[in-house]
This record gives sequence, structure tokens and C-alpha cells, in this order.
Amino acid sequence: MCGIVGYSGLRPAVPVLLNGLKRLEYRGYDSAGVALQVDGGLVVEKREGKVASLAKALGGIEGSSGIEASTCGIAHTRWATHGPPTRANAHPHVSSRRLALVHNGIVENHAALRGKLRAAGYEFVSETDTEVLVHLVDSNYAGNLLEAVTEALHDVEGTYGIACVAADEPGVLVVARRGSPIVIGLGEEETVVASDAAAIIKHTRQAVYLDDNDVARIEGGEVEIRSLDAMPVTRAAAEIDWSDDAAEKGGYEHYMLKEIFEQPEAIRNTIRGRMDADRGNAILSGLNLAPRELAEIRRLLIVGCGTSMNAGLVGEYAVEDFAGIPGEVEQAADFRYRNPIVGSRDLVLAISQSGETADTLAAVREAKDKGALVAGLVNVVGSTIARETGRGIYLHAGPEISVASTKAFTSQVSVLLMIALKFARGHRMSRERGMEFVREIEALPGLVERVLARNDEIAAIAGRFVEFEHSFFIGRGYLYPVALEGALKLKEISYIHAEGYHAAELKHGPIALLEKRVPVVALLNDGPGKDKTLGNVAECQARSSPVLGIVTEGDEEARRAVDGCIEVPPAPLHTAVVPATVALQLFAYHVARLRGCAIDQPRNLAKSVTVE
Repeated sequence: MCGIVGYSGLRPAVPVLLNGLKRLEYRGYDSAGVALQVDGGLVVEKREGKVASLAKALGGIEGSSGIEASTCGIAHTRWATHGPPTRANAHPHVSSRRLALVHNGIVENHAALRGKLRAAGYEFVSETDTEVLVHLVDSNYAGNLLEAVTEALHDVEGTYGIACVAADEPGVLVVARRGSPIVIGLGEEETVVASDAAAIIKHTRQAVYLDDNDVARIEGGEVEIRSLDAMPVTRAAAEIDWSDDAAEKGGYEHYMLKEIFEQPEAIRNTIRGRMDADRGNAILSGLNLAPRELAEIRRLLIVGCGTSMNAGLVGEYAVEDFAGIPGEVEQAADFRYRNPIVGSRDLVLAISQSGETADTLAAVREAKDKGALVAGLVNVVGSTIARETGRGIYLHAGPEISVASTKAFTSQVSVLLMIALKFARGHRMSRERGMEFVREIEALPGLVERVLARNDEIAAIAGRFVEFEHSFFIGRGYLYPVALEGALKLKEISYIHAEGYHAAELKHGPIALLEKRVPVVALLNDGPGKDKTLGNVAECQARSSPVLGIVTEGDEEARRAVDGCIEVPPAPLHTAVVPATVALQLFAYHVARLRGCAIDQPRNLAKSVTVE
């Protein structure tokens, strides 16, 4: 959940490391630090707070410490798990002043290892599980860092992505992974390593993604990869398919706003080449399912967390409505612990923007162990879920930097609608209805553009909701996941307490909290269920709650029923999900902006959740 950067080459390491950390700030963090090889020793500098504080501290010791000449080092941004965000708990952690290590993940047996290391004479100065790792490596170190790291990791239970340097091995850094990503960027006589490709694209597009239990020794441009059993391993290089510019704000005030406005193009990229208009079908070759295999699938089981799980609910409804097969959405964190009933005729679809979400990855492994077909729906090429499932669909939505997901959600929904079409055509849907469905999906970018054109109107409406501290979002059917996602966005970035409910559940508890200081956002798109939701709106107003409606353009009945409204273009409810969600993304963004919140890096949140 934090950021790792490492460098070995011919250039000064400090600018490379700091640039990489800045590229990883979007992941969420509370402290930062570096360890640099300097004149046969290590210089370690750590600070609470932002990377800018670390950069200032490094600037203050340049010249006196010799760090400007260092060509090898590691750096880290920490999101607290064990111990609060303090300088002592910040990474890198050191042992004997000869080894330094940075770590993402959780060492589950850290207490037992800490006891053994204390008995061996090691002293601990932090509350972190990571300090256990660096002392463990030190206890195995006899002049060969690769061997010491490999030996130490045999004793570790849990997850890790690590990078380590030793004062006695100039130019050498060792990285390893189990459950937490490490990507190696290949350059001319230099190598940049990181926990995320965003940190390396300034330097190279050629990347090697480590698999679990890989350990790599890096020296300049040389990379040697081994397994934990010390056997040589070959990992093919992949090309990062997005540009350095794609990770910049491009003139927008925040990454989130940029990514909201990128959605028409992101959806076009997602559906490009995947629509067969003549046959009324979707082309999803990544699923690697023959028509006969597709027809034999009896259930689609979707696993995900957060925004991805909300998208999965749309997929559940669409598959059941159009393909006539059961769909089910499972919270990935519970999947392996409740011994789910999964069989060989089930397709388990794992949804994760990063492709590294720890709980979703665990669900993938459990589903494979139970004999199900497993596929991934991810945005990051080369991610662990993509590799371990071996089949699936890439979003091609481009990098998503803001912690709050926007274009990933709408791209996920677009793919899930294509999956519903694919299943439906393999079962009972006619060619003519399939052709109509294709047109509905292809209309999505245009629908989103019409919502974006109302940005100023939505900003004005948001100004009326800035002072509230609690809110409810309600919807029915396909609009229920939109209510969940809208509430999630508002709470994530504005810190307003927001809850999404099925509109029918309003009377079963939440109605007790309604009053003039608790607004309700109602999804009132024209279609089945609207009349019932209008009844819920009346119940809210009877208790003095202000109601903001998301209504279909030209629907005067819905407009009259609410205290304020955001209009979205007409569309069938299964595709109306997308423009309605975009409207709520803009609403949440402008509320947060007017409240002065840190929109791209909300407090306590991280972009990629790589621990359970």
C-alpha cells in the first residue's frame, strides 16, 4: 500500500529516487525516506509527512554528506500499519548501519521473529514489522546480499515487496516479492525498480514484473532473478503501454478531475475492437472461452472490493437479465474464509483496477484451488491477478492516479456489459437484440460527454451541500450500485459521512436519521422502479431532508419532486449507470474542492491495497 523506488546505475541516485517517490504519492502515505550508498557506507534520511519535506532535508545535507555522488539507493513512502507515522517508524530501516531495507506488506510472524532476534542481541528502535526483516537479513549476511535476503525470506510468513542495499556491496540492490508488487525497469547501464510502473516510465518503457517468491540482484544494467530455492528464473520483459504524459495533470487542478474528463476516451479505448456490430456480439478473446465452454457455464461469480465490487453488482444484474444465468457478487475479503461453494461450471471474475488487491488475489487462488474457471478484469498490464488468472480482460483505461477511482469504474462497467452480451448471445439473445445492445454500449462515451458538459451546473449545485456532514444515497435495481458508488466517492474525498442504500431499505432504519441537516441523493433515472423511488423521496421530504435528484433530461415529474437536480441523458437503465455515476463523481469532486480537501490523496486512504 506504500511506494518503493530503487536505483542502480551511473547517474546520481537522489533525483531518480525523489522523482519516483513523487510519482507514487497518489498511492497514499504518511512518511518518506531514502538510503544511499556513499563512500563505503550508508546515508539514511527519513521524514514524517510529504516527499517535499524529505527533499528539503536532503538538500540541507548535500555537500556535507556526499549524497549527490551516490549512484545507488532505495526510497520509500509509508502508509502506517504497525505503529503510527513517526520518523522512527518511517522506512528505510537499518541494521548495524551496514544494511538498509524498505518493505511493503505485512510480516505475520513478526512477533516471533522479533523475540528470536532480540535474543541474538539485536535492538529495535521502531514499532514496525519491517525492522524485523532488516535485522533478519543482517543475521544471515556474510558478504553476499542476494544470499542473505534469500535465506532470510525462508523464515518469513506473510506478504512483502522489498528492496535492500548493503554498504559493503557498492552498486548492488536486491529486491523480492510475495504478494506485493515489484517491477524492474530496464535501461542502458541502469535499472530502476519500484512498486508501481508510474515510478519508472520517465526512464524506460521496458519492465520485468517479478512473480511471487522471486528474488532479484541488480547491479547497474544487470539483473539476475532467482527463486527462493536459489534456482535461476527467467521473466520476460513487457512494454508499459502508457506514456509519461498520461501520469501528469495536463492543466487540470486535480488528477481526479482530469480522470473524470478522460472517461469518454477511456471507455472508447475499453470497447475498441471488442464490438462485433454485424453479429451483435462482443469479442472478448482474452477470456479464452470457446462458444461451447461459454454455453456450459452455469454461474458468474464476481469478486472484488470497494469500487470494483460496486461495478460487479452492475455485472450481476446484467448477466442475469440478459443471459439468464445466475450472477453473484462476493466481497473478496470474505471469499476464502467462508469456504464458498464453487465448481467447475462457475466462472469466477476477479475485478481490481491495480490487479494487486490482496484480498481479491487471495480469492483468485481459492477459486483456482476449487476447480473453477477464473478470469481477471484489471487495468494494469502485467499485474499479479492478470498473470495468475491467465485469462481475462484489460481495461486499457490508462493510468489512474487519484486515489478515488473514476474512469476505472466506468470502464469496468463497460466491460461487464460486454460480458453480459457475450453470455447472452451464447444462450438465448437474438442477433437483432445483440445488435441493439452493441449500439447501447457504443453510445456510452457520448452519454458521458453530455454529463461533462454540465460540469459548471453540477459545481453550482455542489455548493449547496458543502456544509452538511451526513448524507444518504438511494437507488433501485441498476441504480443501487450507483448509490453505493456515489456515497463512496463523497465520503472518500470530502470526508462527509455518506451511506448508500437500496431505496426500499430507507424505511428499515435509515429513515430514523432523516432531518433538515441530512440530505438525500436519489437516483431517479426514468425506467422501472422510478415511481417507487419517488415515493421514498416524498418520505424524505416529509422529514425535512433536502433531496437532490439525478433525473433524466426532460423528466418534469422527477424535477418537480426534488429540491434540486442534476440532469443526465436518457438511456436504458443498464447503461444509464455510467452517466449517472459520472454526475455523482463530479458532484463529489466539487463538494470536496469547496471544502478544501486533499482530493487526490485523501487522508488514511491508499490507492492499491496490497495487504489484507
